[in-house]
Amino acid sequence: MLQDVSIAGFRFSAVSAHIRKDGRIDVALAVADRPCPVAARYTRNLVRAAPVLVCAERTARAQAQAVLVNSGCANACTGEPGLLATRAATAAVAQALGMDEAAVLPASTGVIGKLLPADLIAEKATELVAQLEPGRGADFAQAICTTDKFIKVAQANVGPAGRVVGIAKGAGMIAPDVGPLVPAAEGARHATMLVFLFTDVDVDASMLDQALELAVTWSFNATTVDGDTSTNDTVIALASAASGATATLAELSQAFTHVCDELAEAMVRDGEGTSHVAELWVRGLRDNAEAREVARAVANSLLVKTAMCGQDPNWGRWLAAAGRAGVEFDPSQAEVRFGGIAVAKAGQAVGEEAEKQAKEVMKAPRYVVELELGCGAGIARYFMCDLTHDYVNVNADYRS
Repeated sequence: MLQDVSIAGFRFSAVSAHIRKDGRIDVALAVADRPCPVAARYTRNLVRAAPVLVCAERTARAQAQAVLVNSGCANACTGEPGLLATRAATAAVAQALGMDEAAVLPASTGVIGKLLPADLIAEKATELVAQLEPGRGADFAQAICTTDKFIKVAQANVGPAGRVVGIAKGAGMIAPDVGPLVPAAEGARHATMLVFLFTDVDVDASMLDQALELAVTWSFNATTVDGDTSTNDTVIALASAASGATATLAELSQAFTHVCDELAEAMVRDGEGTSHVAELWVRGLRDNAEAREVARAVANSLLVKTAMCGQDPNWGRWLAAAGRAGVEFDPSQAEVRFGGIAVAKAGQAVGEEAEKQAKEVMKAPRYVVELELGCGAGIARYFMCDLTHDYVNVNADYRS
């Protein structure tokens, strides 16, 4: 058992159902002491996994009591059999818990195109429920990992008496674009981001939803490892009210954003093959939406990411990527800074000494890059990482 991770009103467990080839724990369960408000955001990729579709149906009720998660199988692109498998797995766990199947929210991560072996989860349902304990959040976090090198847990206070604990996984196939699920044709983007927020404050589903929207917009939707939006990305928030504390929207939003920010940066830091992380700031455009478009284009540029890997302050790559984002700005006003060191001003090189200093900045595992592109009020921040040979190795061997 790993270190204690707990939050009032919730219990956690994890077992091995042998879905994964390596025999690691691969099924996790979180259960609230009573039905509670829920809010969720899902991938806006048109190719959506069966658990995303089933989970969205159930969170539409704005109330749930349990979360069932498996690793080793995404259960995506599996058609009607995938939906049936998801429902069968949750039904088995719901029966063991003695609750309505609709109160159990499913999530999956792993290889696309592989049907979930619901029978393996059903065989472990009784054991999974029997092992539920308040302090096993870290085991839950470990069970949902795929290529992650470490578990991802963050927490914050909510107002004077409440708390929130966030548990996440994600290291590859990370460029989240999550929002409310809207109808879309199932058709034709590959691990996945899963995030679970547990709070003990007494809030309704509407406030939970508003706080979650603010948090994911600032954090996960401004994060990238490789530019690929998963079929399974899911963010779920549950409120147990076990502390008896109440919170304002501002207090809950602040806590959620703090936790999601930590988890988002942890995913980038743990990005497959990552050796350097950059906090990218884009400023000076007409509005925040334009700044976000530029930041996304730069953060996903392969030339930028490989320059980061080589610790090369090749500012021209950053500026060129900004210029193809489809946003108007005057390159003659552009300034590029690494760790506060300006390497380009008025769209031209500052000189060798500045680049030498910037290269030293880029040797650090984490640093800040700033693009000043004008005088407008628009601003955006993005978490990003470099692209290394190890990323290619991990993903070339992903299914073998």
